Amino acid sequence: MAEENSPRSVPETESRSTVNTPPSASGKATSRPYTTPKKRNKTVILVVVILVVLVGGFFLWRYLRTYESTDDAQVDVHLYPVSARVSGYVVKVNVDDNQWVQQGTVLVEIDPKDYEVAVAQAQANLANAEATAQSLNITVPITSTNTSSQLQSTASGIENSQAGIIAAERQLTAARAQVEQAEANDVRVQQDLHRYKLLVDKREIAQQVYDTAVASARASIAAVAAAQANESAAQQFVTQAQSRLVEAQANHQSAETGPQQVSSTRARARAAIADVEEKRALLEQAQLNLQYTKIIAPVSGEVNKSVVVGLNVQAGQQLLTVVPLDEIWITANFKETQLRRMRVGDKTKIHVDASGRSLNGHVDSIAGATGPTFSLLPPENATGNYVKIVQRIPVKIILEQGENRDHLLRPGMNVVPDVYLQ
Repeated sequence: MAEENSPRSVPETESRSTVNTPPSASGKATSRPYTTPKKRNKTVILVVVILVVLVGGFFLWRYLRTYESTDDAQVDVHLYPVSARVSGYVVKVNVDDNQWVQQGTVLVEIDPKDYEVAVAQAQANLANAEATAQSLNITVPITSTNTSSQLQSTASGIENSQAGIIAAERQLTAARAQVEQAEANDVRVQQDLHRYKLLVDKREIAQQVYDTAVASARASIAAVAAAQANESAAQQFVTQAQSRLVEAQANHQSAETGPQQVSSTRARARAAIADVEEKRALLEQAQLNLQYTKIIAPVSGEVNKSVVVGLNVQAGQQLLTVVPLDEIWITANFKETQLRRMRVGDKTKIHVDASGRSLNGHVDSIAGATGPTFSLLPPENATGNYVKIVQRIPVKIILEQGENRDHLLRPGMNVVPDVYLQ
């Protein structure tokens, strides 16, 4: 039976492994291999994987182009050095190292006794100066009343004289205009008279018309004479007004020479008033020095101190440093090739190395030059062998409101900002 079954199995296998094939050109049938479902599934899976990788790579490439990142970034802040404004002996230090203080908090106190004495002395000097100025000011109004009225009278006389000159000059101008008008009319009348003379000689006009022209010519001559007389009178008025002005000026000068004693008294009074102002300024300075014995915090922040009780300090000596943690920002040094699409206002995600936190911020500004440009010895590429190096430009990133309310972000920390490009 086994031998009988084995020959039968061979055709079955061959029939499964071959497919009905048409005869070839030579008349012989050809066979092709049969693709199993397992191999077909592997091909489909491979194609799907390749497509997924390509699509994922494309979206990953798109995502990486949406932001720029750098690990060359640190936390920055403006440090506020606190110095003594007056010299003295430190009697009290009200803060410890790394203590948080509010703006206006008294940090250090200097012995105020010497400055209290200086304030009392300045107050006494001011009172003495005010009494002297008051005594001098009493006599000034009494002695200056008559002189002031005299000066006012002579000054008004000068003004009146000047006004009279102006009026007389206007009258003179009007009189000259009248003379010019009369002379012009006279020329016209004389010309008319000449023409009428020629016409009357030819008996082309009546004698009465000619007589009227003669009368008009005589009247015109008289009008010219009257206008000239008015001009002469106006000139005399101008001369008289000028004389009155000279007289008024002389009287005014005489009045000014009178109050020499009053001027001297006023000068002494002014000197006394100036002395009062000086003493008042000295008092204010003494009071300021007394206030400066209490050194206060210019801003809110953490304190680093270098002063202890018993230290004799000098004016300008730095005693503490206040670090305003509420005013920190990020300085990120991006490569110049990373700034192509970066703009002010771009949103930023800041990853802090120390805490692992991510904070929100935005680009505030981009520096006007690269970092080496601000160094003590900037590079000079025109000399020596030049090697092109990609430069870095500082970018200032501001934290959003309330991101550092716990004050865990400190100046000098390393961060990694991701700037999302618009």
